[in-house]
Amino acid sequence: MSKLDGNNRWGGKMLLTEHQEQYDQRNDVNPAGRPTPEELEMIRDIILFPHLITMTQKSIEDIGFAKITLKGVVIRCLEVIMFRISDDYYALKRELKNRNIRVSEEETNDGILYYRYICRGYEEKFGIVRETLRTEMSIRLTKYTADIAKLIGKPK
Repeated sequence: MSKLDGNNRWGGKMLLTEHQEQYDQRNDVNPAGRPTPEELEMIRDIILFPHLITMTQKSIEDIGFAKITLKGVVIRCLEVIMFRISDDYYALKRELKNRNIRVSEEETNDGILYYRYICRGYEEKFGIVRETLRTEMSIRLTKYTADIAKLIGKPK
């Protein structure tokens, strides 16, 4: 701590605004290179969401051909789930862009999906097993379904 910290003379009169922001952020840890555990989860999710959207769309199409009494209700619920997934997907894409992280599909090998990601200049592969992807999709769909149930409310 210097003699100038704590007195307001240093803060307002000697620095330009952009320099003041840099001075205030000097002790912040800037993540450079390797992704944090939270960012690795975001990379996993950005891989997961397109599969969820495809699966939900296929379910809507399949139910459209089926002879179900409450077909319209089921289709509307699936559409709401798909819109929620899409909203989360595009919000996550924006967040990854803000954090300077790009993900692209690379290859599939022996049941493992490989994706290449570039995180602030650091380049690496991310692999996910198909079974793990299916399990995570099931967990996510259960969560979205529970959110729909909360929206509807409890029966009286």
